[in-house]
Amino acid sequence: MNPVPSAALLKAVLDTNIYIAAFQYPRGRNAALWREARAGRFHLLVSPAIIREMARVLRSDSGWEDDPIQKVIRRIVDVARGGIVHPRKTIHAVAADPDDNRIIECAVEGKADLIVSNDHHLLDMKAWAGMPIVASVDFRRTLGLK
Repeated sequence: MNPVPSAALLKAVLDTNIYIAAFQYPRGRNAALWREARAGRFHLLVSPAIIREMARVLRSDSGWEDDPIQKVIRRIVDVARGGIVHPRKTIHAVAADPDDNRIIECAVEGKADLIVSNDHHLLDMKAWAGMPIVASVDFRRTLGLK
């Protein structure tokens, strides 16, 4: 197992499923990661592709209207503060779920310390180019949360 760096100034990419769970269930465990990002406990990296996917899922799968989606996007961009990553390389690591490749691309381009996901396609990889891919429960533990 790859060691996870300490949370201080840790650069992390959250998978879309973490955002969706956080915004759908604001008292849930994934919402705690979003609160920690807002509090500056780690440096959040995000890409336009991740934001587009999140907006699409909130709209189509969860029935959100455009105004609340735009509000969430503005909050993410504000929290990422300079951590908006524009990947220049296309990665084809996850054939079963190509959207997961956008997560890896953001992490590689942004030189992330780790990827946080609850998606088995990514978690089964365990790491990409030496970068750990961890479940949200493990990242919460790294941050000292339950």
